[in-house]
Amino acid sequence: MSDTPNSTGGRLLDKYAGPLVAHLLLIGLWQVVASLPSMPTYILPSPLETLATLGDEGNDWIANTAVTATEIVGGFVIAVIVGVAIALIFSWSRRTLEWGMPLLVTLNMIPKVALGPIIIVWMSYGISTNTVIAFTICFFPIVITTSRGLSEVEPEMLYLARSLRASKWQIFTKIQFPGALPYVFSGMKVAAVLAVAGAIVGEFIGSERGLGYLMLQVQINLDTATMFMCVLLISLIGMLLYGAVDLLERLTLGKGDS
Repeated sequence: MSDTPNSTGGRLLDKYAGPLVAHLLLIGLWQVVASLPSMPTYILPSPLETLATLGDEGNDWIANTAVTATEIVGGFVIAVIVGVAIALIFSWSRRTLEWGMPLLVTLNMIPKVALGPIIIVWMSYGISTNTVIAFTICFFPIVITTSRGLSEVEPEMLYLARSLRASKWQIFTKIQFPGALPYVFSGMKVAAVLAVAGAIVGEFIGSERGLGYLMLQVQINLDTATMFMCVLLISLIGMLLYGAVDLLERLTLGKGDS
């Protein structure tokens, strides 16, 4: 029996009401603390003062937000493509997995902040540099989760497929990869969060545009309201990317709202 509009709306309300209330409470607490007589504006501006900075044309909000969003999404997309591809190679050859995974673990142990200046020397300043830094931070979880998903196929299903003389390609496309999709999306969600951190780290190290760059510029003047607005916009980009991954997961795997 199909769900009625009322039942669907009720589930959506149950799902989003809690997070919405939590965010509103956080904003309310922010306003209360910022309104205290002992709280200077340069330490904690109010939400309204923070929003008012959007009217400052000198900050070029649209251009800087677009640059940061491009870096985040670009690094994330490249990480998904490369991460899944590496995991597929590992799944086809156990020796490749035994040799390649320790190497990836070693590379992942290198602090990405330390790699930033080297990448800048190689590629100079720009969107592509920060995109690469975002990629280096967020692709490893995708490799790990996808590799695990591809390896955790039920032996009975593989035995049945082979008994029916299914080819390796058929086994991979019909059994292994579909079974690994939940793991792929789990890795993508982690990567979506890390891509935000990677892009901002890149802008802090060296950049001429972007929200991270803008934060460093206004920090000199103790323009805390603009800095808070940058943080909010960066968080919004991350939330939208995470939400897009979650929506794609639901559409692909057929998850409901329950």
